[in-house]
Amino acid sequence: MNKNPLLLVLLVVLVALPATIQAADVLEQRNIGMELARDLASEAVLACRKAGYQVAAVVVDRDANLRAVLRDDLAPRFTVEIARRKANMAIMGGIDTGELVRRRADIRQELNHIDGLIMMEGGLPVVVGGYRVGAIGISGAPGGDKDAACARAALEALAERIEFAE
Repeated sequence: MNKNPLLLVLLVVLVALPATIQAADVLEQRNIGMELARDLASEAVLACRKAGYQVAAVVVDRDANLRAVLRDDLAPRFTVEIARRKANMAIMGGIDTGELVRRRADIRQELNHIDGLIMMEGGLPVVVGGYRVGAIGISGAPGGDKDAACARAALEALAERIEFAE
């Protein structure tokens, strides 16, 4: 029997290594549900309406698939597409799109040429238990900062529900 403990540890690591670096056959992912997506969109539109703005709110899941769309009565139809692109950018960047615009102004033009993305303020990730499960994008208020404020108001209105979501 070999008396070298380092050799024994190395042998155990080499035997176990292939199992640890192998990809899983089935993945478990957390994603935003329809009810939360719907309620976030509604809360955001109502927050903007209260401030005097007619907007569209779009909520996407963690893969940027559309989950909820709500356009206020007088919001232009183009606001839906812009809100969707803002939500997609929040998924891609993983942070508030206003912050992303400030941090990555150097690639703003390039990202704006990618179908489905737009570098504008007004998109925020939806995070549940440390996992980004989706994003919300708002468009139609007079300025991205006001769009973002409506998205934040929706997240704050549902904060307790989001915090305890399973």
